[in-house]
Amino acid sequence: MDSLLFLCARCVVSQHPLPALPADLYHVLFQVAFLDGRPLVLRDLVTTWPFPVLHLQRLVGHRELLRDHDCTFCIKAIIQGVVAQLQRELEEPGRHSSLRVLDMTGLSDSVSGDTPVGLTVWFSTEAFAKRRESNQHKGCSGADTGTATPQPTGMEVHTDLCVERRSYEILRDALQTGAASPLRLKCREFQAVDISVFKIVTLLESLDPSFVRRVNLCFNYFGLTGLSVILPHLSRFPELRSLKLQCNNVDVQHLMPESATGIRCVARQLGMLPSLRELNLGSSRLSGNLHQILCDLQTPLESLELPFCSLVPADLAFLSQSIHAPALKRLDLSGHDFSQGLLEPLRLLLQETSASLLCLDLMECRMADSHLDVLLPTLLRCSRLRFLRLYGNSLSTAALKDLLQKTLELPNLHLVVYPVPKDCYNPEPSEFHSDFGEVLDEELFEATKVQFSQILINSGRTDLIWTYNPNGHRALDYFYL
Repeated sequence: MDSLLFLCARCVVSQHPLPALPADLYHVLFQVAFLDGRPLVLRDLVTTWPFPVLHLQRLVGHRELLRDHDCTFCIKAIIQGVVAQLQRELEEPGRHSSLRVLDMTGLSDSVSGDTPVGLTVWFSTEAFAKRRESNQHKGCSGADTGTATPQPTGMEVHTDLCVERRSYEILRDALQTGAASPLRLKCREFQAVDISVFKIVTLLESLDPSFVRRVNLCFNYFGLTGLSVILPHLSRFPELRSLKLQCNNVDVQHLMPESATGIRCVARQLGMLPSLRELNLGSSRLSGNLHQILCDLQTPLESLELPFCSLVPADLAFLSQSIHAPALKRLDLSGHDFSQGLLEPLRLLLQETSASLLCLDLMECRMADSHLDVLLPTLLRCSRLRFLRLYGNSLSTAALKDLLQKTLELPNLHLVVYPVPKDCYNPEPSEFHSDFGEVLDEELFEATKVQFSQILINSGRTDLIWTYNPNGHRALDYFYL
């Protein structure tokens, strides 16, 4: 239920232009104007913002709330307000506005809208770059008069940037020409999708090195050779804690013997990232070479994502004995076949990570009831575990009930993503083939979900979420563990 203050603020923002306002009302008025989709009011609020920092995510609320809003025009209005404020400082020498930092971080996947609208990282990148270029052109307008154009104090825009083929040029130009601009872009998390090694390096070299904490390079297909070109450029980011390299065709499984030099080169370059705590090598073919890739890291990783990496027992044995195991808070080994020789190495690895592990992903690992029986005693030793994902494994209702009842003793467990029980499927002949397929028995599955819910209610653990939907709850970000 909305508060009386919120309802009153809604009445105020229905007016435009706004009346004179006390500073302590700006935050609630901004929130209401954003959620109600009033871009003109937002622009006016930003232009006269009485505080040094405007942190967008903190003002507009929770991500779940924002997903119901298409905020394209609101974001444009906020950036227009920033540019208008700087323009006023240019035109009125001696005038200094209060706002110095616009923080747009943390909203990359929070708001709904048709692509590429909404408050996505890509849209923020493009809109900001266009406004920044516009401001630079205006700032040069006094050159023809022979009079030096006064420069405003300047403002920082903190954001998470995503670049792909369409947005590359505008972001490149904004970054490379922005050194003298009063509107300075600081990137906290940088993501590049499906662009060349040269373009990635160009943008990395243009980023402010003091602020970047994550680099996410996905679906760029640059391979081991391209990775060895990119990694040296990451050493200029002293605060880089997270590196994600999923789906980039990195294959150290099928290299020629003489290519061992390339693996050693990549390992040394990773070792030159002293603050690195999270590494994602998803869909890289690493079979038997995990030790060679991680051997030069000087500090332990706290988050390691290796889904679909073709790992072998020796890789898990290395992890169990490495400096990383006792420090791991998050471990993703999805897409590996634990019905074969990986089960015992996995159990030993979980034993070593049990004191620190918070998130465990074992989706699509071909696990049956017998495999879960082997792992369960070790899982119960992971006393800090918060998230467990087992979706895509062939487990029965009885095995899942046993898992539910026994994991109730884990006080911090918050979310379990379980597979639809295999006994909730009925064999049914295919319409086009003589063999049998499987069809979900909706009525039986509904009854099974009721049983799970009743166990949670009877135990008093209504805080524990059990869901079969792998997309309904995102994995907890490393920076919020």
